[in-house]
Amino acid sequence: MQRFKLVPRHIAVGLALTVLTGGVGVNAAALSAPKNSKSAAARNNSGLKERRVDLATPKFSDPTSITNPLFPISDLDQVIQLGEDQGEPLRVEVTLLPKTRTIKWKGQQVEVLVSQFIAYLDGRVLEVAVDYFAQADDGSVWYFGEKVDNYENGVIANHDGSWLAGKDGRPGMIMPANPKVGDVYRPENIPGLVFEEVTVKAVNQVVDGPQGHVEGAIRVEELLMDGTTEDKMFAPGYGEFLARAEDELVILALAVPIDGQGGSLPGALKVLSRGAAEIFDGASAGNWNDTSATLDSMTAAWESYQSGSTPKLLETQADIALQALDRAVDAKRPGRVRQAAVRFGLASLDFELRYRHFEKVDLDRIGLYGRRLVADNEAGNPPAVAGDVAVIETIWDRIAHTLSG
Repeated sequence: MQRFKLVPRHIAVGLALTVLTGGVGVNAAALSAPKNSKSAAARNNSGLKERRVDLATPKFSDPTSITNPLFPISDLDQVIQLGEDQGEPLRVEVTLLPKTRTIKWKGQQVEVLVSQFIAYLDGRVLEVAVDYFAQADDGSVWYFGEKVDNYENGVIANHDGSWLAGKDGRPGMIMPANPKVGDVYRPENIPGLVFEEVTVKAVNQVVDGPQGHVEGAIRVEELLMDGTTEDKMFAPGYGEFLARAEDELVILALAVPIDGQGGSLPGALKVLSRGAAEIFDGASAGNWNDTSATLDSMTAAWESYQSGSTPKLLETQADIALQALDRAVDAKRPGRVRQAAVRFGLASLDFELRYRHFEKVDLDRIGLYGRRLVADNEAGNPPAVAGDVAVIETIWDRIAHTLSG
């Protein structure tokens, strides 16, 4: 389930500080740099079979009811994760799809939950995957495979990382029922195709979540097929919370409904989304006085909304996007203004997830990506246009059921 290699240089504008100076409730040394390939590979051959907790054949009586608090996929509608790759922002959306799939394995017909994963690098589609999960009768969660589309220049380049239990091999345990220090298990274990081995390093950890401290997290080390390792944190109610390797950092920024606020959408957020659309639509008109006035209103609304409690990683993302929009308007460059308006509009929609159902937010995301498609087409950028279409289709796949009939 390793998605991509990230190469963060100095995680921008406080992103690393949030995590590495206590933001996850453990000191930076606890998330030590991964071991080199030789030591990791040697460890894989050091006879850990007696510590494996995934060797028994699991039984699945109610597989789509996933109640394991450290991997609560059935209770999470949508998760936003943020990270960085070679100085470029990386974003991940994980969405539970409204369907299941039945997979045959060892005489069992196992109904699995279906989850959609989409990653963006600097706002452009990088990877789309569909993952399959089920909970065994003992409370452990099992990974039944994934269908992966890896993108380059807006089009699918390959399907590396794809596999399916029953067809290619056995499913893998992705979370034990009651993980203990020293437990070893393999989420992926198909020779020559995929491999991941996890060792639990610490339990009863505290992480700093979008709304405050979360107790009962675990820290694991994950050995990958190439012999490198990653450190990860899993937190109750959230699942995978943080992933860190020598050149990688991804952090959970928001999950709904657990981080939902309820109530009506704040007026300040309405100003932000409406303003982003107005600036985009008016960027080619050349009326920079009106555009500047709209931006001033948005800035005031953003400052007003920030006066409350806001998820810090989303706040950093919005700050960066608003600063870029301000610079683009100052430069009076219509193309840059349009792109910056879309990016800030998308950042503001993340906050709306706290108050609105994700499917309604997704519909507004499609509108913004549609605007960007127009801008990319007018700029004569076919790869960007192709990527815009892929993103719109991917988001549509997860909300189409709400608009049928």
